[in-house]
Amino acid sequence: MRLKNELYPHQKDAVKKLIGLKVGALFAEQGTGKTITVLEMARLRLESGKIDIVIWLCPCSAKTNIKNEILKQCPNEMIHAFTICGIETLSTSIRALSHLLSLARENKCFLVIDESLLVKNPWAYRTEHILMLAEKCKYRIILNGTPVSRNEADLYSQFYLLDWRILGYKSYWSFSANHLEYDDYGKLRKVLNTDYLSKKIAPYTFQITKKECAKLPPKYYYACSFSLTAEQDEEYSYAAYRLMDEINEWKPATIYRLFSGLQAVLSGKRLVFNRSGSHFETVEMFSDPMDNPRIQKLMKVIEDEKTIIFCKYESEISQLCGLLDGAVRFDGKVPQRNRAEALHEFAGDKKYLVANRNCAGFSLNLQFCHNIIYLSNDWDLGKRLQSEDRVHRIGQEHDVYITDIYAENTLDEQIMHCLSKKEWLLDQLKKDISDATSIKETLKKYIYGSRNRNVESIYE
Repeated sequence: MRLKNELYPHQKDAVKKLIGLKVGALFAEQGTGKTITVLEMARLRLESGKIDIVIWLCPCSAKTNIKNEILKQCPNEMIHAFTICGIETLSTSIRALSHLLSLARENKCFLVIDESLLVKNPWAYRTEHILMLAEKCKYRIILNGTPVSRNEADLYSQFYLLDWRILGYKSYWSFSANHLEYDDYGKLRKVLNTDYLSKKIAPYTFQITKKECAKLPPKYYYACSFSLTAEQDEEYSYAAYRLMDEINEWKPATIYRLFSGLQAVLSGKRLVFNRSGSHFETVEMFSDPMDNPRIQKLMKVIEDEKTIIFCKYESEISQLCGLLDGAVRFDGKVPQRNRAEALHEFAGDKKYLVANRNCAGFSLNLQFCHNIIYLSNDWDLGKRLQSEDRVHRIGQEHDVYITDIYAENTLDEQIMHCLSKKEWLLDQLKKDISDATSIKETLKKYIYGSRNRNVESIYE
């Protein structure tokens, strides 16, 4: 029994290190071939009789792709052994959890947790449920591009799911007491003794980057600005005034609310507040999408060749699918059963995949395309990097061109500035607030941009 394709040297090295361990972590950047590496480990364990089944947990949006990879790489006699389940499903579905627990009790099981940063929160239902499942699986592995997205506190839950003895803490409280330092308001200030954590996980971890294992074509970044209309500018200032009035630096939700509201305006929406001002809804500002300067800029820069267009809002996706000939929709509005067909159309004669990062940002192999446009961004650096790697991965033969569309002298500038520095917007905000005398003065600089910064050169 053999896989249909040969492993690359770095994949063989990963198998060699991890196959002798009952639990392990494979941290390999997107596009380096984590899936085939784990399939080879599954093949060896199935062949030796150490396991009967493989339970593969992954983002719901990646289920079809994982299934296709299994069919592509595995011989027929292996395929029956796999059960695939979405990680998000285990947040709420007791039926799915019960089914997986039954499988694990009745079989010798290999548990794969793909994109394990989705279970970094020790208090989340999905984490608790996956822990129940992990306890019944003799062999376990976690997969991700990187072990942390914000800081080393992300390590606790991931490695607890493998075995609490790796880090040496039976509870998050004991881990926190030894490694996390909080300020007087309960906000995480810094992570301590990180060298200790690195040494503890090293024997169970194989980590590799794209630069170490493959020579990929370069990525070229372009920043394209537009100006708000007078109506948008007025709405933006009004929204900032209303939402800034409720800002409390010790309540992150108020800052999230401010940024979310302003981003909605920048994308062409108007905020409608309830009577008390505690909530708002959004309505479209432009009856004709082509009156929206953001979409006008997109139509000027888009080329007549295959391009992935990432959007933040469903309404943006709907508008572009109506404006662009040869566009394929790929977001939560497309049922799981239809997503493979959408990708097949994009790989065929359709030119544009209009998507959001939650659906198209994980585990998809789209290296037949080498153009990405971000119509709108958010402050999630992890999802941004994941989405770029849908095309910048092993098998890409062309230079990759990435274009960001942003509104000048607005919050968009600060988001792009943080993305270019590989920083999280809210982490940068915390630093800036700690150095400032007024949180509202700091936020004003974020909201109205830095007029002296040359955004065109931020990627240089």
